[in-house]
Amino acid sequence: MSVTYEPIHWTTHKKRYDRILLGLVFGYLSVFIGLQAWIYPQSTFETNTIRATGTLAFFLLHLTLCIGPLCRLDRRLLPLLYNRRHLGVTVFLLGGVHGVFSLLQFHSQGNAGLFVSLFSTNTAYHSFAGFPFQVLGFFALVILFLMAATSHDFWLHNLTPRVWKRLHMLVYLAYALLLMHVMLGVVQLEKSPALIGLTGIGLFSVVGLHVTAALRQMRLDRLAERPAGKPEDEGFVYACQVTEIPNNCAKMLMINDQNIALFKYGNKLSAVHNLCRHQNGPLSEGRIIDGCITCPWHGYQYLPGNGQSPPPFRERLNTYDVLLRGQSVYVHPKPYPEGTERPPAIIPAAPDDDNLFI
Repeated sequence: MSVTYEPIHWTTHKKRYDRILLGLVFGYLSVFIGLQAWIYPQSTFETNTIRATGTLAFFLLHLTLCIGPLCRLDRRLLPLLYNRRHLGVTVFLLGGVHGVFSLLQFHSQGNAGLFVSLFSTNTAYHSFAGFPFQVLGFFALVILFLMAATSHDFWLHNLTPRVWKRLHMLVYLAYALLLMHVMLGVVQLEKSPALIGLTGIGLFSVVGLHVTAALRQMRLDRLAERPAGKPEDEGFVYACQVTEIPNNCAKMLMINDQNIALFKYGNKLSAVHNLCRHQNGPLSEGRIIDGCITCPWHGYQYLPGNGQSPPPFRERLNTYDVLLRGQSVYVHPKPYPEGTERPPAIIPAAPDDDNLFI
C-alpha cells in the first residue's frame, strides 16, 4: 500500500522481478532473431521481428493467464501475482511492436492508408477458414492497450474496483481473439503442425488450470459452509473450535452466502468480509501483521476489530459478531455496515463451558 500514487512503486522484489523479466525478453528476442537469420537467411529483419515478438507475446499471455490459478493451487507462487500487471504491460508492448511491424510490412506499400488496407485487403469475413486473421489481432491489441493503460491503482480507485475488474476480465476475450488470430494465420500461411500443436497445448494448460483451481475452490467452499444456527443461539452459526485457527491467521467460512474470514490474534477473535476491497483477494489466506489483516495478494491492510484500513487509507470491510462458548466459536452471518466497530470475542485463559463470551 502507498499513501500517494507513483508511476511504479519500486521495491527490491519488484526491481529483481523486472530485471529478470527484461533479461528473459531481450534474451529470447536476440536468440530467436539470430536463429531465424541463420536458418532462413532470406528472411528480412522485419519478418524475424514480427515472428519473435508475436511468439513471445503469445507465450507471456499464456503465462499471465496461468498465474492466477497456479497461485490458488500453490501459495509459494504468490510473488508472481504481486507483479502480474508488469507482465501484462510487457505483453501489450511486445504485441504493439508485432502489430506495428506487421502493418508496415504488409500494408504500407499500397495507395490506401494502413488501417484501410488492414480491413479491406482480405474481405472474406463470411468465411471461417479464410477470415482476415489480422483484424482479430488488431482488436485483441486494442483490448490489451486498454488494460495496460488502466493497470495502475489510480485507475482502479477512480473506476471503482468492480468496473476495473470487469474491464480487465476482457483479457479472456483478447485471448480468444489472439487464439483465432494465431490459428487462422498458421492455417492460412504457415501450415505447421508443430505450431498448431503448441497452440493446443497452451489452450489446454490455461483451461485445465482454471478448471482445476475452480474445482478446488468449490471443494473448499463446501467445507467452509455451515448449517443454519439454532434458535437459542439467536442466529449465530457454529464455525469451529478455537484450536483450529493458528494465531494471527484465519478460517474461511461460507454462511448464508456470506464469505467470512474469522481471525484469531492473541486472545481475540474477529470476523470480517473475506474479499479485499482492492482486487477481491482472499483475506483468509493472509495473516495479521503489525496488528492488521494483511491481504496476501498486494498487502492491503485492515484492522480486525472494525474492518477499516489504517489512516490515511479509506478502504473498509463488513464486520460480523463473534461469540465464544467454551472452545466453540460462533459467527453471526448478518453483516454490519462497512467499517463498523464490533467487540472481539475474548479467549479466556481457563474457559468455562457454561458461560457465553462475546
